[in-house]
Amino acid sequence: MGVADTTGKARVSEYMTQDVVTVAPDDTVADVATQIAESDEHSGFPVCERRRVEGFVSARDLLLADDDDPLFKVMTTDLIVAHPEMKVNEAARVILRSGIQKLPVVDDAGNLVGIISNADVIRSQIERATPEKVGKLMRTLENIHGVELRQERRTVALDALTPTQGKVYADELEGRRYELEHGLAEPLVVIDNGGELLLADGHHRVLAADRVGVDEMDAYVIVIDPALELGMQRTADREGLESLDDVEVVDYARHPLVETTERLQ
Repeated sequence: MGVADTTGKARVSEYMTQDVVTVAPDDTVADVATQIAESDEHSGFPVCERRRVEGFVSARDLLLADDDDPLFKVMTTDLIVAHPEMKVNEAARVILRSGIQKLPVVDDAGNLVGIISNADVIRSQIERATPEKVGKLMRTLENIHGVELRQERRTVALDALTPTQGKVYADELEGRRYELEHGLAEPLVVIDNGGELLLADGHHRVLAADRVGVDEMDAYVIVIDPALELGMQRTADREGLESLDDVEVVDYARHPLVETTERLQ
């Protein structure tokens, strides 16, 4: 029992950030320069008048401008924008070919409804791969145990999950925490084995969520009823993994894939 592949069908509206910080045409260069300097996330802003996009201003636009200049004198007005119904793949091509990192998203009236970045595009590829990952895992379990399983989409309580991985990496944990705080995390993959919820994929996301006070998360759930004896459950039992508190956060080493990449470079 597989999951339909939606590759190529995802729309910008599904992945854009809707809560967009904007500035006004009459704001001064000094004010916006201060906003950029104090921000860890923004190197520029859409310039809007009553939500209608008039331009975009970046740190580069401000470099040679006078502090008292209004933004309408220095902002870029020849903008590339996306529509909410545009396919994410098409937005990705625009971002790649134009060299810009963020596309304002406007509706038919020219009003700003969101912004889509290269990070959002990457996230869309990760999320669209997740259902197929679930399908492969489900088919593997069906073939091994000679049973027919079903898949559901649920919200799961984190304190009800049994981890099946005893170690996570601190640097990757910080990356997942950033994704969560910006609404970027993809669903978990969970196996409901006769009522026991085994976390099959998403340990870094779950630990990060637990750190920021999130109690439940979206998940693809493979349902096994009645319960089977699973290898990942034996691993959890062998390593004494009963709750998230039993997962070790390794802060003295980088993720091995990152280390391998650095060695290759």
